This record gives sequence, C-alpha cells and structure tokens, in this order.
Amino acid sequence: MSAAMVVCPSCGALNRVPEARLRDAPSCGRCHNALFTGKPVACDSTMFDRFVGKGSLPVLVDFWAAWCGPCRAMAPAFEAAASRLEPRVRLAKIDIEAATDIAGRYAIRSIPTIILFRDGREIARQSGAMNTQAIVSWAQGVLG
Repeated sequence: MSAAMVVCPSCGALNRVPEARLRDAPSCGRCHNALFTGKPVACDSTMFDRFVGKGSLPVLVDFWAAWCGPCRAMAPAFEAAASRLEPRVRLAKIDIEAATDIAGRYAIRSIPTIILFRDGREIARQSGAMNTQAIVSWAQGVLG
C-alpha cells in the first residue's frame, strides 16, 4: 500500500498517510489537528517550501495581495475549490507582499495567479480571476 507524505497545516509536521485513508479525515501525529480542513492554507515562505518541497500531494497555490480587487473577488471561489479538491490536492495562499522572496522566485507579474506544483516543481500556471468550477476543472485537467 502506498502512502502520501502530508504536511500538517497547523504545525508543519510531515505525516505518512496511506493513500486509501486520505479521505478518512486523518489527523496530525504531532499536534492531532486535522490534516485537511477544506480550506486553503495561508503560507509564509517557510510553510510554502515545506508544502511544495516535502509533501507528496500536488499543491495549488494562489498568489494574491490584499489591495487586489480581483484577488479578493476570487478568494471565496478558491476556498470553495479547496473543499472539492482536497485531499487529492492541497490548496495554499501566498500573500506576495508578505512573501516577496517566493513571488520573485516564481516571477509573479500579475495577480491573482495560481500555480500547480507536483514533486516540488511547477507544472502549470494560470493568471486572472476564476470561479470555483473553473479552478477545479483547470486543476483536474492538468493533473489528468
């Protein structure tokens, strides 16, 4: 039986979860909080690197800023997409003003931009506000 390495959104601990049990509401072995909350994880630079680099789940990241109207308009759709894509895909949010190093590393030029990562690498990106169904369809289409 294969296992997924799942990063806890609360404490950042790595948890090995059998893939057949991902939908069984697993909890963190360290802090005992839920590994999947149905909501995107707000990440700083350290947590971003942990989710993208250490976890084995694909990670869909929304790059946004508080002053961006389209970003604020897309936020509820991205949150709703989390409940539809988890536990197959982890969703995260990066405030480009708080994590300028990450925004620079991925050459974020317009926001909102979503990037899908797998195995620590960018596999696709899309700029512009999207509704929930478009986010879910885009991610599922890229992942196959």
